[in-house]
Amino acid sequence: MSTTTEVPVKPPAKSANYFALQTAFENALEKAIEESSVEMLVKEYNSYTANSEHDKRLPMDHAFRVLLMKRLNNDVKQIGDLVRLSVEATRSEIVSNTIPVVLLIDTFDVVTLDRCQEIFKFVEELVDVWKEEIFFASCKNNILRMCNDLLRRLSRTQNTVFCGRILLFLSKFFPFSERSGLNIVSEFNLDNLTEYGLDSKDHDDTDNKELEDTAEDIPLKIDYDLYCKFWSLQDFFRNPNQCYGKAQWKMFHMHAENILQSFASFKLEDVRPSSNENGSEADQAMDVDDAVVDAAVASTVSKANHFFAKFLTNPKLLALQLSDSNFRRAVLVQFLILFQYLQVSVKFKTDAYTLTAEQADFIKDTEIRVRKLLEETPPYGKRFSRTVCHMLQREEMWNNWKNEGCKEFKKPEDLPSNEEENKPPPAKRPKRPLGDSLRDAARNGKFFLGNENLTRLWNYSPDNLQACKSEQRNFLPLLETYLESPHDKIDPAFEWRALRLLARQTPHFFTSPSQPSSKISDYLEQVRKRLIRDREPKPTTTVSSNASEQNNGLAAKSTPAESEQEAAMALQEAEPEQDLEVEDTDPVVEEVEEDPGHEKSLMVTAKHIDEVAPLIGEPWMKVGKKIGFSNDELLFYQMEHPTASVACSKMLCTWISEDDDATLENWAYMLEGLEMNQAADAVKAIIEREKSSGSSASTVTVGQPQLEDDNDVEVLSD
Repeated sequence: MSTTTEVPVKPPAKSANYFALQTAFENALEKAIEESSVEMLVKEYNSYTANSEHDKRLPMDHAFRVLLMKRLNNDVKQIGDLVRLSVEATRSEIVSNTIPVVLLIDTFDVVTLDRCQEIFKFVEELVDVWKEEIFFASCKNNILRMCNDLLRRLSRTQNTVFCGRILLFLSKFFPFSERSGLNIVSEFNLDNLTEYGLDSKDHDDTDNKELEDTAEDIPLKIDYDLYCKFWSLQDFFRNPNQCYGKAQWKMFHMHAENILQSFASFKLEDVRPSSNENGSEADQAMDVDDAVVDAAVASTVSKANHFFAKFLTNPKLLALQLSDSNFRRAVLVQFLILFQYLQVSVKFKTDAYTLTAEQADFIKDTEIRVRKLLEETPPYGKRFSRTVCHMLQREEMWNNWKNEGCKEFKKPEDLPSNEEENKPPPAKRPKRPLGDSLRDAARNGKFFLGNENLTRLWNYSPDNLQACKSEQRNFLPLLETYLESPHDKIDPAFEWRALRLLARQTPHFFTSPSQPSSKISDYLEQVRKRLIRDREPKPTTTVSSNASEQNNGLAAKSTPAESEQEAAMALQEAEPEQDLEVEDTDPVVEEVEEDPGHEKSLMVTAKHIDEVAPLIGEPWMKVGKKIGFSNDELLFYQMEHPTASVACSKMLCTWISEDDDATLENWAYMLEGLEMNQAADAVKAIIEREKSSGSSASTVTVGQPQLEDDNDVEVLSD
């Protein structure tokens, strides 16, 4: 009887094409969503063993995107369930890592902004998921692109809250050290312009009367001048670097004083309901109880749902805005932010952006005034002021972090505690009393200075001053030896040392050579030859000197005619001795004609400005623009000085104090280009007058020594 063993037959491997896989995955995906489980989807994915991973992942990704398009009209919660299921599928490695973010991008591209705002809640809830290693590396660029596309569709003024949510999400998602989200070079948003009525020609007294009518209920005079000063401060808040300019700082100083004085003269009243009759006691109790304050502030904020991030600059609204505590707080906080930027050190500030002592004192005093006004602004002024100060301190910490290069934040590692580290440190050996050390050193004739190296140095020799005078400490070589040493033909270090020795050891450094040279090497070669000639004996010079002494002795007995003959013979005998060089130590004044091309430029003075400014007249602003003043600076001079001549004088005085090229020639050329011929002719006349007075003064100065020489000649001839 034979027995046979049956071998189980393996079922054939299951496989399908792309479209079949997509259909099968869509059916499995709908069931997985109903059961809220990814296991059924993973089982269906693994059942196709004949297909590769790449062949199965593409249909699975497509199935998710197709099912998303079918569910767009459904409830937002179902879209969120599909996104969460795609996250689980990614962790199970059956779809691409980017498929959850791709589903969100597809959704935001085809739905309205209202639904986008609801769906974005799922993005915020899954922020910890996006920061996981499996998603962050592959999805961070897609998430950043998705958020930027949403921000382009939104309005910064109408959708302010949604824009803020997106920016907060990005700040939570990216690490602090992500440079794409940092303002590394501290740039300002210069496009944020605040437009208001600048042209003074468009208003008249009727407009001022209308502004005063709107401010009947407040004890403050509101006119067009106050309106312009108030809104002009927004330009300084937009670009604080303007405050480092002299003219801009004067304008900011004046306008800030007026606005803060207006705030101080018109204080707001606290309209909070009080259960107690004594309101001050209730306020103090409210300030003490932080929990009650937090609850009250939260309720106040929840009621204020509608607000605009951009100011309304209609002149008729200024009275209402000054009466609004939130508006006033916004302006006062802008002051504090500006003052903090001007005082702290920023890495990318230029050297020109520095405050003077007067500016620093003004900022300190004004900062105290602003904080006091914040505390006096209801409701909960003291609480709000403390919160703002705390936020500014945090901002200063972030500024220091940016100055240090935006280092990455890392959690401190918990080091394992060793038994040796837990042992107490060994007891320190008691130090020897200082008095004992000084007493022992004095007995031995030594010094004790408390430092080992200093003590050794002071005890090197019994007499330190005599040791400093020792010949062994003379490390300077002789000049002749140093010049004859071999060296490079052009060696800056050698030339510098040679000049130092020359000035220290010989007088040749202070005498001008007969043939000046532009090269230091040639000059040193001449000095070396001169030193060689000085060392050679000079008998001829001695004979000549003796002869001159004898001639001087005989001159007293001889007649003037004989003296002239002897002098002529002495000159003839001295002509063959051309190899001897005798230096004349008497100063010689040579007449040098100055080159007109190198004449010193004539600078503009305040006296010249007072003479020419009335001739410029009304078009003085053209001169200011030509010099380089901005429109704001010219407007400042026009507002400060009513007449054109005075404004022109002040502007030109600022020009000559700041510009090194403020010469009469440049001024005349500038006026000719502006076709102000009368003023240009006046400047040219000043140039001629200054040149003529300068030439006459130089003639008198040069001529005076000549008269003294003539007197000397006359005395000798006598």
